[in-house]
Amino acid sequence: MSVKLLLRHPLISSLPIALVVIWAIGIFASGAQSVFLWTDVLVYILVLTICVFALISSSREHLRDPWRQIVQHKLGMLSLVVLLVYVLIGLLDSVHFRLPLVVENATAEQKTVHEGEVLSVLDLLVTPIRIQEEKTYSAPFATHLHTTETIERPDGSRERTYPRLEYGGAHLENPRTDKYSDIAMNSVLGVLVGLIIWSAIVLMVLFILAMQKQANVSAIAKMILSGSSLVPWRLILATVGFMCLLLGLMIILGPKYHILGTDKVGQDVLFQSLKSIRTGLVIGTLSTLIMLPFAVLLGIMAGYFRGWMDDVIQYLYTTLNSIPGILLIAASVLMIQVYMANNPQMFESDAERADARLFFLCVILGITSWTGLCRLLRGEALKIRTVDFVQASQAFGVSNFKIIWRHIQPNVMHIILIAVVLDFSGLVLAEAVLSYIGVGVDPTMHSWGNMINGARLEMARDPIVWWSLLAAFIFMFALVLAANLFSDAVRDAFDPRLRKQ
Repeated sequence: MSVKLLLRHPLISSLPIALVVIWAIGIFASGAQSVFLWTDVLVYILVLTICVFALISSSREHLRDPWRQIVQHKLGMLSLVVLLVYVLIGLLDSVHFRLPLVVENATAEQKTVHEGEVLSVLDLLVTPIRIQEEKTYSAPFATHLHTTETIERPDGSRERTYPRLEYGGAHLENPRTDKYSDIAMNSVLGVLVGLIIWSAIVLMVLFILAMQKQANVSAIAKMILSGSSLVPWRLILATVGFMCLLLGLMIILGPKYHILGTDKVGQDVLFQSLKSIRTGLVIGTLSTLIMLPFAVLLGIMAGYFRGWMDDVIQYLYTTLNSIPGILLIAASVLMIQVYMANNPQMFESDAERADARLFFLCVILGITSWTGLCRLLRGEALKIRTVDFVQASQAFGVSNFKIIWRHIQPNVMHIILIAVVLDFSGLVLAEAVLSYIGVGVDPTMHSWGNMINGARLEMARDPIVWWSLLAAFIFMFALVLAANLFSDAVRDAFDPRLRKQ
């Protein structure tokens, strides 16, 4: 049976809907209350839009061929695997709810009371590292605090020393002699767990490819190992294996040690880094989508119609570019912040207030960052409107809307896609800069910018506290690097001039 026939089977085609229904039943059966934040709704709409675009692309050869080239691009697929891991974490952190509060001696007629804290699916999956908070700083894999405290001994004497952590390495009787051997043993166990997860994924891929190509599994395995397949499955599975090893280490070592240390209030830095992924993705994607309508419509209209419309649009983005971007964003964010502070009744929880500020930050970044793409599309539209097929359409009396939709827009799509991916990485870095200067996301929200802002003053401590800054840098660097590499693959596939070469 081919994959197409398998996917058309009623049981398989209804599987995503069934999973959503099962999740909803599980949430309401447990008494949990679903919470839909503003950015959550936009994320769901974005996922639905991507699915619709994928269906449209699969039915049109001129859209399917560039994506076929991207699938065959080695660095493009490697970076896509990394991006999908980030996206998966971000989606798990975009399903929010309140758990029911356990009330003693409550009757069945009493209304269910829910906790004030808003949690996500990611919070439940990483519960051990979420709830294991220490007093203050502790280094990665440490068993003692990073700062000294005065401890009173049983005999009444006092001593200035480094106290033991409440959770990190608490299972060790003698950390000085047992820590490194325990870390090594648990690392081996984590690698085994990662290999088991990776083996299951490999078997699933082999089974699907064998069904698609109507071949046996051993032949598909040999093809992948030899690297003779058009799709770089060997590199893809190797990247997935590396991610699975990291996951296995987190599963085994996370509940026993603070892998990336703790911050000033004792919260696990690994948990903060994982929670910051959603913030970076939301700012990068939603700001780009808000920017696109302004850039595409105004850019194509200025280049196609010219005349007074071109003059007005040029004046608009030239004036906007003359204002320092940081000052404009800072002023807008401060105005929103003052409005939210004067109207606290609009938000039921701190999570909703922080999410509203994140949403308005995305809007502000999108409105202030469309000028560059608009200028590029204007120049491209000026060139395309002079080609023969556009002038022929005008001579036959085709409406301007149809000319723009059928001739101008398809020929500038490669510029739009390339700019979207490039602007995504730029906006992720912009969030870190804005949060660093205090006009970014809410201080209570996890983000890489807030982590860097909180760590900058601790770099002058003795001994130095370096792990928060390093963790934020590594997670942000991996995301931005993967986005840039993927943008190169998109450019090579969608740019008509490069495709001809």
